[in-house]
This record gives sequence, structure tokens and C-alpha cells, in this order.
Amino acid sequence: MLTSIHPLGQRARGHRWGPAVALYTAASVLGGLSTGALVGALGTVYDVPIWVAAIGCVLAALADGLRPRTYGHRQVDEDWLTRYRSWVYVTGFGWQLGAGVLTIVTSASTWAWLLVLLVLGLPGALTAGAAFGLVRALPVLAGRSAQTPEALRSLARRLESGRVWAERMTVLGLLVIAAALTTGVLG
Repeated sequence: MLTSIHPLGQRARGHRWGPAVALYTAASVLGGLSTGALVGALGTVYDVPIWVAAIGCVLAALADGLRPRTYGHRQVDEDWLTRYRSWVYVTGFGWQLGAGVLTIVTSASTWAWLLVLLVLGLPGALTAGAAFGLVRALPVLAGRSAQTPEALRSLARRLESGRVWAERMTVLGLLVIAAALTTGVLG
């Protein structure tokens, strides 16, 4: 996504980057809210014990710590970049990515997030969904410096070099969430 919505690409298509990022971020938050609303509502119907979500977080931490992998094969349709107006593809990309499960899932933590949404209740699931969508949108801000093709390539290299750190922080975050669930801080 970072290689699709950046100043250089937006300018080449005759669009402005700032409004695109604002709309992308809003759509991503709405995507997270959509998932939070749906899964949170399911959690009000099905009483899922907190320990299930805690175990799910630990298992996801193990899966991601041992060998991160991708789940699913669907990506956002990059043909949208040339087929539709800016507001259409920016909104569509943001919502799909913010929802968390409509595209390639790159971490088992996403599945653990769904379990946590189930046990949080609807208000908590909406908050966690919105937070997920916002965090999912923030990396597009890194593209602000991509004003030239070389700057875009450099950005891609920097982001790739931070992958191991991000994977370790994801594992740590899952374990903290599992601890918060088991001690009653969450849920």
C-alpha cells in the first residue's frame, strides 16, 4: 500500500497526497470499526471465555515468533489506481486494510485480535477496532518523504529492514495482551 499512496504516485495521477491520506486513514478506521462492530456483536451473542482469547494470543505469539507467514491470497486491486477516481481507490484500500481480514493477513496476531474483540463486549470491540484501523493506516505517513523514485525505493528498503523488529514487537504485544486478559485488566 505504501507504494500506491505516496506523494510521487498521487502527483503522477494528478491528485494530492494530503487529502488522500486523510481519506485513507478515515476509511481504515471505519474498516476497523466495521470488524469491531461485527465481531463485538457476535461476542454479545456467544459468551466466549476470556481464557480462550488469552490462549489465542499466546498461540499467535508462538506462531509469529517461530515463523511468521501470510494467510490468504487476496490483495487490494491495484487496477483501481487507474480505473477509479482517487477518492474511490483511497477509500476502498483504506477500508479493506482497516478491516484486517479482507486482504492478505500477514500475522497470526490478526486472528488473535478477532478473539480479543469477541470477549471485549461491543463498546470495547468498537474501540479496539477503531484503534486497529488507525494503526493500520499510520504506515502510509512514512511515504511522505517519497518525492522521487529513489526516495520511494529507499523507503521500501528502510521498511523492510525494520521487519524483524516489528515481528518481535508483535510477539511481545500478544504476550502483554494475554497477560492483561488473564489478570482482568482487559475483558
